[in-house]
Amino acid sequence: MPLLRPAIVFALTLGTAASALIAQDVPKTAVHPVATTEYNVGPFRLALRRDTQTLARLSPAGEPGFSFVPTAREAERSGDGYNHLGDLNLRLRTPGGTWRDFASAHERRPIRPLPSGGTTIAAADITASLGEGAPVRVERYWRNEDGRLALAFRITNTTTTPVEIGALGMPMVFDNIITDRNLEQAHAQASFVDPYIGRDAGYLQVTRLNGLGPALLVLPAKNTPLEAYVPLKNPGEAEEESIFTDRSPRGQTSEGFYDWTVHSAGYVEREWKKAGEQWNAPTARTLSPGETLEVGVRFAQSPSIRAIEPTLIANNRPVAIGLPGYVVPTDQDAALFVRAPAAITSIESYPAGRVTAKPAGTVKGWTRLALRGSQWGPARLTISYADGTKQTVSYFITKPLDQAMADLGRFSTNQQWYEGKGDPFGRSPAILTYDNESKAIVDVEPRVWIAGMSDEGGGGSWVAATMKQLDHPDPQEVAKIERLVDETVHGRLQVVSGPQAGGVKKSLFYYDPVKFPTLYTGDPEKWKSWTSWKEKDANDLGRAYNYPHVAIGYWVLYRIARNHPGMVTRHDWRWYLDRAYETSVAMTRAHYAEFGLMEGDVFLDILKDLKREGMTAEAADMERLMKARADHWRTLQYPFGSEMAWDSTGQPEVYAWMRYFGFQPQADVTREVILGYDPTVPSWGYNGNARRYWDFLYGGKYPRIERQIHHYGSALNAVPLFDAYRQNPADLHLLRVAYGGMMGGITNIDQQGFSSAAFHAWPDMMKWDPYSGDYGMGYYGHALTAATYLVDHPTFGWVGFGGSVVENAGTVKIVPKDGARTRLFVAPVGQWISLEAGRIAEARYVPKTGRITLTLDPAAPNTPAARVFVEGTMAGAKTYVLNNGKMERGGYTVPLGHGATRIELTRP
Repeated sequence: MPLLRPAIVFALTLGTAASALIAQDVPKTAVHPVATTEYNVGPFRLALRRDTQTLARLSPAGEPGFSFVPTAREAERSGDGYNHLGDLNLRLRTPGGTWRDFASAHERRPIRPLPSGGTTIAAADITASLGEGAPVRVERYWRNEDGRLALAFRITNTTTTPVEIGALGMPMVFDNIITDRNLEQAHAQASFVDPYIGRDAGYLQVTRLNGLGPALLVLPAKNTPLEAYVPLKNPGEAEEESIFTDRSPRGQTSEGFYDWTVHSAGYVEREWKKAGEQWNAPTARTLSPGETLEVGVRFAQSPSIRAIEPTLIANNRPVAIGLPGYVVPTDQDAALFVRAPAAITSIESYPAGRVTAKPAGTVKGWTRLALRGSQWGPARLTISYADGTKQTVSYFITKPLDQAMADLGRFSTNQQWYEGKGDPFGRSPAILTYDNESKAIVDVEPRVWIAGMSDEGGGGSWVAATMKQLDHPDPQEVAKIERLVDETVHGRLQVVSGPQAGGVKKSLFYYDPVKFPTLYTGDPEKWKSWTSWKEKDANDLGRAYNYPHVAIGYWVLYRIARNHPGMVTRHDWRWYLDRAYETSVAMTRAHYAEFGLMEGDVFLDILKDLKREGMTAEAADMERLMKARADHWRTLQYPFGSEMAWDSTGQPEVYAWMRYFGFQPQADVTREVILGYDPTVPSWGYNGNARRYWDFLYGGKYPRIERQIHHYGSALNAVPLFDAYRQNPADLHLLRVAYGGMMGGITNIDQQGFSSAAFHAWPDMMKWDPYSGDYGMGYYGHALTAATYLVDHPTFGWVGFGGSVVENAGTVKIVPKDGARTRLFVAPVGQWISLEAGRIAEARYVPKTGRITLTLDPAAPNTPAARVFVEGTMAGAKTYVLNNGKMERGGYTVPLGHGATRIELTRP
């Protein structure tokens, strides 16, 4: 098996199914060094350009060689059209007039320096740089406010009529550029930015790709709410000749930059007129003649990512912590803990009544709000404080999770079921991508894999339908999954005999206008791209990323056959496990096997099941092959290569094998890297949202480079974080991020059961993509990790993640309401309880004795017995045993009856 270092990824990026970079030919021109002036302000070392007085460097005092802003590219980004911290965008109009845009970076003109002194380290009148005819004067100030770096703009109406500000944005330009950097350089030098779009309590957190501290926080000054987070598109992308753009090429290696937008109502009439509901209600501001408005931001340094909230508190910012998170099913309780400099005066929900928040006491300086959701959909909670500050927290209310799972299974196996259409590509029976806008199956697409059952964009729908059966097997749905796997995957999508046995094709659908002259509809130009593979390319077996999808099909049917007698009828459990093993082995012969794969955790579960079943020869062979991959990753500083230049999907499988083979230092590095791109913030959209911004190109109906909300990376990256938390239950940050990602993936499922690839986060759309696309990869992560966590937090007390908690007479009861009810973690004693059959109705824990009591649901027609596994996960955890049940294949088989079954777990 060839093993390639991630540093060569750039040579591999073109021509694969989900990998081509956005090609942008930028001519190389001679650049000259930019003259700057250095300053020391508190924990920062900074440099301002002498010509524009914009920020050229922002470094931690303890690490002057690192910069949060694109210092290394300052010279090449020095011309017109390149934004920097210190620039300003304004959309203005006078009574009866039309909106006019003014941007200080668009066509630079000399600024007029203003006196410095006192708290001001540099100042300038930048009005000329805004362009001709500006009805305002703009003065910019860089300040040292008691050791805190601050940026302020004073905007004065210089006319004799009112001036309305419809858009006011401060470009937030940080070094998120991975272009021309290998993975070691990117992790050492680049940063990602995550917004909390929470009005006066909003902020940006700038975190390094390696996950290490310090982290940078951008905080609002007075009159500077983070109302919206607006992308600075490239000039060719912008609508209606907007000049709020940036020339730095955007693509897979650079997401681009955004405006901290204080007022956004001016966008509603133009760019956002077809958009969905915004995170906050858009506002405008009118300046009377001679009136001055000052806005700005302050910069703070957090010693680590985990210390961001304490740093916010230290800077007198309102802080909100939602437990268990910001996605709330209607049958679950939630809490919001708030700490702010001023008292809460009111709490409002929009839409009215969708979520209610009622004061429920205080705990150690925090105000507790009890939350309950009542209507499906997004909700905005606005908290007003006595000092006039307004904070918004974004929630998403879902159906009870068992209903959401049932909806997904029903929709995917009915509306997305494709059969009996005389399909010449062999896709019958199948579950194909669905277009929820057209209300039709996507069986023809120029990006052929989307209609071809493979790659992520084409395999996602049937993977989701299959994974739904892991914890919620439905006999009719399982019968369809069996047919799909047995008739279409086995022998069509996958080669099953000969020297290439086990190989998985890149697509069943392909482009052949000679053979099928009337099939390829739509714009003919779209069929001329590299994405319209011919039959030879579609039959290529060389993309390892396609193999986990097929392995999942076999593995889930093995689990159902083993644990739910009579539900799987076409083959016995051994046949499915054999096929899962053969697929895993074939994967190691394919290209990209040297990288971690999305859903690659399934290979570890297959290996464990081989061992449990006594299939020692197969287990030894598979372990040897996987060990070779892990040994390679162990030699790399950042073993997260991909077919992409940078990716967030290999980390979960890398982490899994590092843990399995005992390479804990490498697992720890992986965990921290995930935290560098996967935040916790008070928003259902960004909480646990692992960074992804290019896969709409490969799995969405509306292809563009854009920050995606709860693309499959969110739930996949939750898998290792949950495991890391179970090792160290004192680190609640891990659980909060993991739970946010795992639950975030449920927001993709609508009220009918359609599952979207992701949510379009740019404010000109703010909608779910109509294609189901690659959603199934994320649902795999949810189904694999759905669990209830019982936590005794030192500040907030007993908390249930995924279940309702009641403490009474020395006993803590938790009623699981997660998406499976088959897994429970009792954090105080580090016990991980998982069921492969049977479901947990409730659990009781006695802290004094450590006793755990489970109550299981009654038997079902295909579930006569429960299969219970118990594992101590943290250092020093005791061994627990069951008081009844028979030990088989590493777990307990517990017969179930017509009524509830109670089992005791005790320490011997």
